[in-house]
Amino acid sequence: MIHWSRVNELRDEVGAEDFEEVVGLFLEEVEEVIDRLRQGVDLAQLEHDLHFLKGSALSLGFAAFSELCQNGERRSASGQPETVDLPAIIAGFSQSKSLFVSQLPEQIGT
Repeated sequence: MIHWSRVNELRDEVGAEDFEEVVGLFLEEVEEVIDRLRQGVDLAQLEHDLHFLKGSALSLGFAAFSELCQNGERRSASGQPETVDLPAIIAGFSQSKSLFVSQLPEQIGT
């Protein structure tokens, strides 16, 4: 579900001292979009939102969540935004975030 090698790459890229801040910003931005999706979907904006979520998920190593977003993005791009399984995407983020937060200290050795 989490590609820890990608998380460690990100940590190496930004530096250990800035890693926590960068992760916090990523999660905050993703949560803003997830909250917007929870409140009501703008089908015209959905493809863009899912593209953003997919990219953020890849940056954080959230592999399963990224795949859900990519599938939804494809559906939206093909003119079927109403068929996107938003509850699965929202749940996928919650599960990924929970796993990430709980396992992060062990995985990066802090």
